[in-house]
Amino acid sequence: MNTLIAPHEYPAEHFLNRELSLLAFNRRVLAQAADARVPLLERLRFLCIVSSNLDEFFEIRVAGIKEQIKLKSRAAGADRRGAPEVFRLVMRQAHALIEEQYALLNQAILPALRQEGVFFYKRSEWSAEQQDWIHAHFLREVMPVLTPIGLDPAHPFPRVLNKSLNFAVELEGKDAFGRSSGIAIVQAPRVLPRVIQLPAELAGVDHGFVFLSSILHRHVGALFAGMAILGCYQFRVTRNSDLFVDEEEVKNLRTALQGELPQRHFGDAVRLEVPDNCPEAMRAFLLQQFNLSRDDLYPVRGIVNLVRLMSVPDRVDRPDLKFPPFRPGLPKPLAGHPDLFAVLRKGDLLLHHPYQSFAPVIDLLKQAADDAQVVAIKMTVYRTGTDSVLMEHLLRAAQRGKEVTVVVELMARFDEEANLSIAARFEQAGARVVYGVFGYKTHAKLMLILRREGPGYRSYGHLGTGNYHPGTTRFYTDFGLLTCNEEICRDANEVFRQLTGLGKAGRLTHLWQAPFTLHANMIDAIRTETENARAGRKAHIIAKMNSLLEPEIIAALYAASQAGVRIDLIVRGVCCLRPGVAGLSENIRVRSVIGRFLEHHRIYYFHAAGAEKLYLASADWMERNFFRRIEVAFPVLDPKLKRRVIKEGLRIYLNDNCQAWDMDGEGDYRIKPSRRVRACAQNLLLAELAGE
Repeated sequence: MNTLIAPHEYPAEHFLNRELSLLAFNRRVLAQAADARVPLLERLRFLCIVSSNLDEFFEIRVAGIKEQIKLKSRAAGADRRGAPEVFRLVMRQAHALIEEQYALLNQAILPALRQEGVFFYKRSEWSAEQQDWIHAHFLREVMPVLTPIGLDPAHPFPRVLNKSLNFAVELEGKDAFGRSSGIAIVQAPRVLPRVIQLPAELAGVDHGFVFLSSILHRHVGALFAGMAILGCYQFRVTRNSDLFVDEEEVKNLRTALQGELPQRHFGDAVRLEVPDNCPEAMRAFLLQQFNLSRDDLYPVRGIVNLVRLMSVPDRVDRPDLKFPPFRPGLPKPLAGHPDLFAVLRKGDLLLHHPYQSFAPVIDLLKQAADDAQVVAIKMTVYRTGTDSVLMEHLLRAAQRGKEVTVVVELMARFDEEANLSIAARFEQAGARVVYGVFGYKTHAKLMLILRREGPGYRSYGHLGTGNYHPGTTRFYTDFGLLTCNEEICRDANEVFRQLTGLGKAGRLTHLWQAPFTLHANMIDAIRTETENARAGRKAHIIAKMNSLLEPEIIAALYAASQAGVRIDLIVRGVCCLRPGVAGLSENIRVRSVIGRFLEHHRIYYFHAAGAEKLYLASADWMERNFFRRIEVAFPVLDPKLKRRVIKEGLRIYLNDNCQAWDMDGEGDYRIKPSRRVRACAQNLLLAELAGE
């Protein structure tokens, strides 16, 4: 097994900071919300995506920095910045980003929505009729589930759930028992919707909404009869949500995880959001309750959780304010609902999501569940979503007596509870459920079907770059390969053997597998290009991924660039490599494509002296993917399909002059204006691959 090269073995100035790069990615997403060419409701959606991303950023990345500061640990990143310095830089940029986000919401998006008849009514704008309806709604739907807590020696500050909506209420007077604490806390249960749509006859516009926070502000006095309300201020706290399970102590991962999950909602606080009109005394009081500093305080002009606006585009029936709908296409061999096993015996199939449908993968599993000749099905489960039709077909197969083996990754972040539920259902159905290898997340996307044919068996497989999640396949870009290639299926079966049993890792014919061969093979492929360039031969690397952090890979790319290898990197999110630096990386170009769909492919191309080696993978170029996960990279062997991947997954993105941000050596991104005809990769792929 490879061992991780220590970051200190490379010059710190060769690397950008991971956290700052992640914030730079969110700036690119925010730019989509600011782009007037993007449909208006989609701009609102992008704004919400930024908030959702930042929530996780604080829950995981900022929480980790704070832990490093608390423990006085040494810098962990390849850039070797100390945790206090990283925290200062991150806080400065995060505050600026959030201020820009709310300015964009209040000064551009909400006014533009008003012009289109989509109103978010402030309390001062409610008509008498609207006030009556809202008051009745409060009495009927809201007040019965509220439990106000007055702070006194018998009622200390309550435990506040992670990312929940709460209100700090300043009071004057005495209650029925003669108590006078001055402050009460009202927690809004999560069962209450945060955005309420007014009836059409009352709204006065096509689509009128009010916020739960506005309703509570107006009626909070009803919760404290006979007392004067001096102020009411919403607040929201973000907590450390990273789970910790001690490998040396745990005896049963499932049981340990079930015990740990409830505590996620009450981890250490890392951020406090309040409205900008919250008085100084109340800010100080809340910061003290959560043991936070001024750096952790985020005053905002509006609701404290913009993620709650994510539902609005789907609730507003205005197709003209959204991206045009499309129907995912199908490869020609699949026209007319054919026997998928027969189709695959004629040759491999490549699916490019979301432009092409995920339905063939579902249909293959459905056919396998119903086919009497199918004797066994094996599948990895990382993220599938709730009520997954894939899981239902797999459950049916188990119930019908087929040998079903499911490798469920219990530690898939924020999907742990869903995966625990799925695992329990499979066990009840008689399937074999395993949880992979403790300490190594099972991130590989594999499905294998064993079918009795002739005198023996034939295997059919699916390998993908994305999750078995029918929902995300509608807006994540991914490739999936359907095949009955004997050698690839044999490799996949060997990976399953490792996951379910014991023994040494077997040699694989085609697949590169983490944590065993993936990193070494990637390094070897980069070095081969380097040697070819030094020998005067053509050398070219094109790689597309979500994140690029691993120091040894970056160092190998620098060496390749210095030898004359042309390197094109398409990295959607975090990139710690510095491109275009004289004497270091002149031959490296890095770009990030941000558009309607979330770019999720992992594609690795090496010219290989004309042999053109091409791999699709579940893994990014990150330490965790190479050394702490079970991942696979698989080749596309069919020459026609290989050409498709090179064209659709790489070349078209390198030629994008609309949504591609080019990165400089300081980590700054720019969309360079072009006089050429606009070439938007995602739109071109929609036109070429989607259905009529």
